[in-house]
Amino acid sequence: MAWYPRATKMELQPESDSQAAIRPTQLILHSIVANWTARRTFEFWRDSTNLESHFGIGYGARDIAQYIGTETRADANAGANRRADGTGAISVETASNSTATDPWNASQVEELIELGVWAHRTHGIPLRICRSHSDPGFGYHSMFSQWSTSGTACPGKARIAQFKSVVFPGIVARATGKTPTPPKETPVSLTDADLKLLATRDGFFPAPRDAADYSPDKKKAGHYWSLGTHLQAQTEGIRAARRDLDKLTDAVAALTAELKAVKAVINSKEG
Repeated sequence: MAWYPRATKMELQPESDSQAAIRPTQLILHSIVANWTARRTFEFWRDSTNLESHFGIGYGARDIAQYIGTETRADANAGANRRADGTGAISVETASNSTATDPWNASQVEELIELGVWAHRTHGIPLRICRSHSDPGFGYHSMFSQWSTSGTACPGKARIAQFKSVVFPGIVARATGKTPTPPKETPVSLTDADLKLLATRDGFFPAPRDAADYSPDKKKAGHYWSLGTHLQAQTEGIRAARRDLDKLTDAVAALTAELKAVKAVINSKEG
């Protein structure tokens, strides 16, 4: 059985040892319709049902756990769990709101992409969206009726759209080494009228005063940043401030230790 090194191992027993072996040819994504951590999902599988998934992903960073090896059947995909020829699907449950209407957050998207790349490289799951219920590839729970015994909308419209536009393309890009480099911010060459419209409606704002392209002339083209660039600059500034604070904290701790040592020497001499 295969265990994903990025996930925390929370092995379900007796299922992990007693259920039939599979040859994974698909990876199917789900929403669990609950704001649960990966551990809480494990507890639910263990204590409250005879179903289970291979993986669970919470909302937090690196909150991913594996419950059953990917070459053992897990019972979350109905007809895709294990077929007569021994092939089957890897199932991934993800935390959601109580109506499964929210999109995956950034941490969840990252975990899904990383897991998809690993599944492709480890099990040879092809980099394509499944074309039928038995076709090897990547999919989501409601894609085919054979994957659900009573019908389902899982993982929800927002996440289905993300799967098609963000998650699956991200898996393909990272697996093939073609992950695009984020574009650099370029000056905006627009008329004064365009800049006035953008600054109030489409998210362009004057560059900050300490920026190389700052200009006190607010009407001058080429000195406007997108909101995303402003936020990125603020984030980098906060991180730099935190690094400086850590250094200062270490320095204070070192001085405190030295002061204690000096006091100890003085006290020993006075004694």
